Amino acid sequence: MKAVRVTRIGGPEVIEVQDIAVPSPGPDEVLVHVYAAGVAPWDAIIREGRSEVSPQPPLTLGSDLAGVVESAGDGVTGFRAGDSVYGVTNPQFVGAQAEFAVCKSNMITLKPGVLDDLEAGSAPVIAVTAWQMIFEYAQSKRGDTVLVVGAAGNVGAYAVQMAVSSGITVVAVARQKDEDFLCKLGANVIAQSDGPDFVRELPQVDAILDLVGGETLQQAVTALKQRGKLISVVSQQSLPNRKDVDPVFFYADVTTARLQFLNEMFEHGRITPRVGSVLPLEDARLAYEMLAGAPHGRGKIMLRVR
Repeated sequence: MKAVRVTRIGGPEVIEVQDIAVPSPGPDEVLVHVYAAGVAPWDAIIREGRSEVSPQPPLTLGSDLAGVVESAGDGVTGFRAGDSVYGVTNPQFVGAQAEFAVCKSNMITLKPGVLDDLEAGSAPVIAVTAWQMIFEYAQSKRGDTVLVVGAAGNVGAYAVQMAVSSGITVVAVARQKDEDFLCKLGANVIAQSDGPDFVRELPQVDAILDLVGGETLQQAVTALKQRGKLISVVSQQSLPNRKDVDPVFFYADVTTARLQFLNEMFEHGRITPRVGSVLPLEDARLAYEMLAGAPHGRGKIMLRVR
């Protein structure tokens, strides 16, 4: 089978599409015939050897995928050959960008019928991240107000949709060029982070969801109420101008149960995926160049495997 491989750490230039053997599923694992695989910032971190959870090269890149079950290992009861599924491969976040991939059975679920393979393959990590930020860590509920720093990004867009559809007021911090996009998502207040003094536009909020960090967060944190919650997937550093705030940092934990929550939201139209540029598996290096800044469409960069 063909797979996106790296044999040494480095930039996009180290990526090769190689022919390797089809893997076999072990106990509690499923072999998936991959139809679509995502390309994301954490894939670049793994390629550069900076991941705390992933193995060093040689390895196959990628975690997000959608496809069809080819076979199941011992102990798997929830899936059978022919099932359309989506999710991630394993806790090491590797192995998805290939014609076949082995997945932990508790990290995938049946694909909702309202999504095609590219849409489903774009969603797992970023949508679960947004879900965990809002409902597990911030514990936001109807009537609360949350501020999303970096609201126009892939995770931010899901966070805005999830919050708005749950009766949570959303204050979106993003650049001026993204204002129309955020209005369509339903953001209640939009503050332009590239404006002269965007903090003046910020109401007091119950929680901040940080997807950017840096100076933007340092300014935005002034809007957080006392005993408010700051949830970040960017930085574990404390904030010098808010000694009363103890930030919570986490890595996304994609599970079958969380994906099933997403299924319900997709099926009821509460959230919609955003697929950006789509390339064939053979053009994986170009996809990573897009990830590094080369022009590409808004939304998740995807590899069409089949």
